[in-house]
Amino acid sequence: MIDSSGAHVVLASSSDENHPPENITDGNNKTFWMSTGMFPQEFIIRFPETTNISTVTMDSYNSMRPSLLKHLKIERNTSPNAANFEPVTQEEIEHTEGHLQLNSISLKGCRATHLRFIVTEGYDHFVSVHRISVKT
Repeated sequence: MIDSSGAHVVLASSSDENHPPENITDGNNKTFWMSTGMFPQEFIIRFPETTNISTVTMDSYNSMRPSLLKHLKIERNTSPNAANFEPVTQEEIEHTEGHLQLNSISLKGCRATHLRFIVTEGYDHFVSVHRISVKT
């Protein structure tokens, strides 16, 4: 899982001082990253080494009020720098009411040094991401 693999967020398009991007990889569903602006919003996670990824699980929601993702793109690269990404998948995320969105997304064993998550649309003006887990 990503929260124990040394992966970390290297870029986020926005940051709230009370809900910073680092919360995505801390393994705690009670902490989260909160976007602070309009769409699209994105964040990039870097792995310590190129990793084979079968599934990504994303937990999203804001416990103070629903801030849910609606449309998500995931891109990858295998270079040491966070550049030259290629698309992996796009997902429409089902709306949930009053609880975490638990989204398991198959990446079919893609290899990546970086994963870029692009939130192109939400069910509200802001979104929150509580945790990203990766199954290899």
